[in-house]
Amino acid sequence: MAGETNLIKLLASMKPVLLDQEYVFCTIEGAQYGDYAEISPLASYLEFEGLTLLVSKDNAQKANLKYESVFKCITLAVHSSLEAVGLTVAVSSKLTEKGISANVIAAYYHDHFFVQAEKADMAIAALNEFGS
Repeated sequence: MAGETNLIKLLASMKPVLLDQEYVFCTIEGAQYGDYAEISPLASYLEFEGLTLLVSKDNAQKANLKYESVFKCITLAVHSSLEAVGLTVAVSSKLTEKGISANVIAAYYHDHFFVQAEKADMAIAALNEFGS
């Protein structure tokens, strides 16, 4: 099933959902894909400087991994097409208006915005303004 591409429809029906878990971004110099699989990373990306992992705060602490900030995930519960234009910028702009940073992961069905844990409720309120 192809996702929605119409930006107006996406913004009106995106239904942001705040997940309970706290997440952190960690980087491990010299690591490769598959390393640290035992801590169940939600995502990983191999950069020049090392392997970046997105993991639960609890799992990062258990593995003694360093991190700088704690994030909560807001999932947009609308099936957006990978070819949709403008959704990321519209959501990021709305969050920017409120002084909230956004780290974005676009997966096949949904877009996931990782925001500072202490600003997560404010982010949800801002995104709900699109449906008003």
